Amino acid sequence: MSEPQNPTSERPLLIYLHGFLSSPQSFKCQLLKDWLQQSRPEIVFYAPLISPYPGEAAMALGQMLQDFRSNHRGPIGLVGSSMGGFWCTWLAEQHGLPAAVINPAIKPSRFMPGYVNQDLKPYSGEMHTYRLRPADVDNMRRLEASIPSVLQGRYWLLAQRGDETLDCRDAEQFYAGQQQTIEDGGDHSFQGFARYTEALVNFLFPTN
Repeated sequence: MSEPQNPTSERPLLIYLHGFLSSPQSFKCQLLKDWLQQSRPEIVFYAPLISPYPGEAAMALGQMLQDFRSNHRGPIGLVGSSMGGFWCTWLAEQHGLPAAVINPAIKPSRFMPGYVNQDLKPYSGEMHTYRLRPADVDNMRRLEASIPSVLQGRYWLLAQRGDETLDCRDAEQFYAGQQQTIEDGGDHSFQGFARYTEALVNFLFPTN
C-alpha cells in the first residue's frame, strides 16, 4: 500500500503489520481497513508489505516509523498478527506506542529453521518466491534479544487457545501485566476478529 497522502496530518494513524508470508491483502487487514473507512474515516490507515527476511524487514519498518514520527503530528497506533505482532512489539518498545497484537509470535526464531533453504511463496498469492538462510535466523535472534524483558509499551493481547501454529501460553506470559483477551477454541487466524475492531481502535486511540 502507498504512503498516506498527508503524512503531516494530525489525524490518528493506524499501522497494520501482517504475518509471515502474508500481505496487506490478508483478511484481518482488509476487514480493519474497511471498518475504518465506514466507521472511523478520520483515522489514516497504512499497511506495508513486510519482507520475510528479518534484516530487511527491520530496516524498512524502522525507517518507516522514524519517518512517521518525524512528519506525522497525530497519534500512532500499531496492530499486528502473528509475526506482525512481533514487529509491533519491536517497534512499540522503541517508540513507546500502543499496540494490539493478535496471536503474536513471541520467538519467531523457534520456527524459522523449518523454513530455511526452502522455496517459500506468500499465502496470499503474490508471485514472489523467498528462500531463508541460516543468517536470517541469526538476525531474528538478535532482534528478539533487543526487546527488553520488562515491556515499556502499552499492549492488548488477543489470542485463542486453539491456535494451531503458536502456543498462546507463551504470549500470555510475555505480555503479563498488559491487557489480555484469551479465548478458548479458535485458530491462528483468530476467529471472529470483527467482534473486536471497534474496541481495538478505541484502545489505540482513547478519546478520554
